[in-house]
Amino acid sequence: MSISSSSLITGESSNRSDPIVSISGITKSYQTGPIRLEVLKGVDLEVASGEWVAILGPSGSGKSTLLNILGLLDRPDSGSYIINGTSVTDLNDNQRAQARNRDIGFIFQRFNLLPRVSALHNVETPLIYRSMSRSERHERAAAALDAVGLSDRVTHDPSELSGGQIQRVAIARALVTNPTLLLADEPTGNLDAKSGREVMELFKTLPQEGRTIIMITHDSDIAALAHRQLKLNDGRLERLDIG
Repeated sequence: MSISSSSLITGESSNRSDPIVSISGITKSYQTGPIRLEVLKGVDLEVASGEWVAILGPSGSGKSTLLNILGLLDRPDSGSYIINGTSVTDLNDNQRAQARNRDIGFIFQRFNLLPRVSALHNVETPLIYRSMSRSERHERAAAALDAVGLSDRVTHDPSELSGGQIQRVAIARALVTNPTLLLADEPTGNLDAKSGREVMELFKTLPQEGRTIIMITHDSDIAALAHRQLKLNDGRLERLDIG
């Protein structure tokens, strides 16, 4: 595994259209008593439509901080963030919530499903905030579950599903809003090897459908499946060659 020149962070190796995601000069630090810890030190990244980017780094490297900023769950100290041609850098809290629901789908390591309701209800939850009729929500959620191979599990709650099936429900929930960007946080981290392989096979199909993915992981084998592999190193992103 070797680090190559940083110019490829912007994705110059692909012949894709204008970037769906563009961040520039992103910084973030935290105050811990008398010490100020700089986590992100000027992160630049462009991601094209239909591209799958993996970001690696050890625990404490700032991967989760960067993902939270990309997901509009946290604000950078400085820098700019454009998604789908619109600047989201200076939005207020309500505007950020609207942009998050409109443009971003989340896939979490711990799934974050509601424990005692059906797969269908879990998947339709993001649509409740879209002034959509119940019948339309059900129809779209059922279609999303069918797309991830779970049309026969719509009435099952998480306790009746395997780990791999639970993560596929979480992926369906992320896809149901047709987001501009999918953010995946260690999507196989809580799965056994077989379930992890099944979920990654599903991930491979998403860019073919035009889905744009940014995934954080500590696993170089998982990262190698993505179109580009980056590493957070000393608060900045660097391109990786995995092999």
